[in-house]
Amino acid sequence: MGSAAPRLDAKVLYRRLDSLLGALNQSRPQGQLLELFLEDFFKTLKDDLHLRAAALYAERRDDWELLKQVGDFGKPVAETLDSALSPLQLVFRHRVYIFADPGSEDSPHHLGLLPCCVSAALIVGKRPKRHIFLLLLADGWQMEELDFSLNTVRAALGSRLVDERVRGSFLQAAEIQQSLLMEEPPAFPGYEIACRSIPAEEVGGDFFDFHTFDGEMLGLAIGDASGHGLPAALLVRDVVTGLRMGIEKELKVAHVFAKLNRVIHRSTLSSRFVSVFYGELEPDGNFVYINAGHHPPLLFSAADTHELDTGGTVIGPLPEARFRRGFARIEPGNVLVLCTDGILERRSPAGEHFATEGLTRVVREGLDAAADEILDRIFEEARAFGEGRPWEDDATVVVVRRPR
Repeated sequence: MGSAAPRLDAKVLYRRLDSLLGALNQSRPQGQLLELFLEDFFKTLKDDLHLRAAALYAERRDDWELLKQVGDFGKPVAETLDSALSPLQLVFRHRVYIFADPGSEDSPHHLGLLPCCVSAALIVGKRPKRHIFLLLLADGWQMEELDFSLNTVRAALGSRLVDERVRGSFLQAAEIQQSLLMEEPPAFPGYEIACRSIPAEEVGGDFFDFHTFDGEMLGLAIGDASGHGLPAALLVRDVVTGLRMGIEKELKVAHVFAKLNRVIHRSTLSSRFVSVFYGELEPDGNFVYINAGHHPPLLFSAADTHELDTGGTVIGPLPEARFRRGFARIEPGNVLVLCTDGILERRSPAGEHFATEGLTRVVREGLDAAADEILDRIFEEARAFGEGRPWEDDATVVVVRRPR
């Protein structure tokens, strides 16, 4: 499998997939859409995912028909696949399957489908219109990275194959989202809290939420769901509702996140990919948190800045994920800033990002200001950085300040 290599960042992967899928003509038949996707997917991600070749099969009454192949398989692949074959049954059962041992009985090489080389497969759609992607891998692939990436690919494709009528219901999506977002943060003695979310389109995939525990503790969350429209809004609904129910009942944050991940992974009517940060703040400043793939919030003191990055992977792509708790203290005079990519990836006309450096500069220049003033300045500076152009992505910020 080769030496370890850095994983393709989950958000980068999803954005590339979103761009590929967004360029497709939705009026085309599903098979044609997936053929076009296969070409662009292979061209764009073959190096990142270590792909040598790929083939697309469409479900027919009794077998699977080859629609398209790209790359170099080394020899012709089968024109049809028998649904009863045991390797296909594994794919049907797991939706994403990696044949890690080319000599095993479940390997497609025994079927004459591929030359003797490691392969993987994923399936999208529902009976009787399912499609299978069969992949030939090059040297250097990593099991965890490939499993994560292929699950993300399948989730993104599944989202785009949802019926156009449901997927395009922006009004319904906006209503779902607005019903969840709080207009004002709750009061928490000894702290100032300010928050704002601006969607880039009619409806966004960002959210923030707060949980109060009889004044003894404040739970706060921020997240960024992949995709747009109704699938993203449904994902936000599922995550926010899951957190509210889980935290209320269990009070074991790592367990709640692991269970939430399993629920989201099994979902079929969402884009199934979301970064979430959740923390619980006590009046004395103790702060316990989990960062599930979200851009690390920044904790500012007069002397330095700390990133809160302990946790785990994003919610959704993998069926099982583990999360660790992180610990911090918010002392008098400290400011905690949580935000989404719409702020950090705000572009200047020259293509530069506002980035963590821009956010840090703005907060440090007004570290003694009230939380709502810091919030206003962040949005003003980020908007000015892009010279007033529309937001490229949903922009959300939560500011928590503990006055001296």
